[in-house]
Amino acid sequence: MSRCATVSRVLDEPIAGTAVHARTWLLLEQPGPWGPKALTGSRLDPALGRALEEAAEDSGVRIALIRRPGRHADHGAPPVRQVYAAHTAPGNDWLHGAVTTEPERLLDMDFAALGRGRAAAFDAALPGAAPHTRHPLAFVCTNGRRDRCCALLGRPLAAELEASGVPGTWEVTHLGGHRFSPTLLVLPHGYAYGRVDAPAVKEILHRAREGQVATEHCRGRSAWPRPGQAAELAVRSTTRVTSADALDVTEVSPLPAGDGAAPPSWEVTVAHTDGRRWRVVVAQTPAGPPRPESCGAPLGSPARMDVLEVRRRT
Repeated sequence: MSRCATVSRVLDEPIAGTAVHARTWLLLEQPGPWGPKALTGSRLDPALGRALEEAAEDSGVRIALIRRPGRHADHGAPPVRQVYAAHTAPGNDWLHGAVTTEPERLLDMDFAALGRGRAAAFDAALPGAAPHTRHPLAFVCTNGRRDRCCALLGRPLAAELEASGVPGTWEVTHLGGHRFSPTLLVLPHGYAYGRVDAPAVKEILHRAREGQVATEHCRGRSAWPRPGQAAELAVRSTTRVTSADALDVTEVSPLPAGDGAAPPSWEVTVAHTDGRRWRVVVAQTPAGPPRPESCGAPLGSPARMDVLEVRRRT
């Protein structure tokens, strides 16, 4: 059977507007094997994993496990774990890191405040937490128990980046969109990418260090829902704006359905820090012909985000 990533690539499925929606990321180091639901299916205490899931629910915080690239022998719980938190909203994007021997300390955090972008919620729970300013971090999805494309395509990419000395490279449990493997998340800005190779990742990280966005292979910024992601990338394509924090999605409003079976659509307002604003109309349509959304899944028509109009507001 063809792998889902191969089918998606052959069909040239658009990737803009396919990133997961997460304004804040919380990333906890957990070496060893990962199950399909890694928080409760790894060597992390499953009770802690369930408690973290409950604490993060409806908070705007997305939790994932991370590990260093390479072989993942099961050596049990590590004595010291790396932890990162990042907020991805323009104008308030930040990345803080800490190490801990007590991952249960994460439950002491105010998840609602963390989801709103308050770094102090992270720093207060973990002694020694501090801003991470040395370089952007690159997280490659490699969880083969979730989808084999992530392991077959993601793990070699993570290993190549590590071997070539790319700083801040990690493997991560799940970024969504298996069929766009290898998938990548770059923090602190929160832009997600798909169908990347090592040279592309190096260019993406080079631009991120300069506060810029590489739009090729870009799925969108996780700070916004999918229509907002597609709209922001469309404005970047139209205006050639590359500064990561120059654009913000200030409104995403559903448009009323017309007669017949009109697809769901939205009016999105994208604003520039210089005062310019754009009206973008985005419609959700089923991708055709049918293809698997992940390996082993039945054929379906995954939703794609089509930009119908980009108009400068006066």
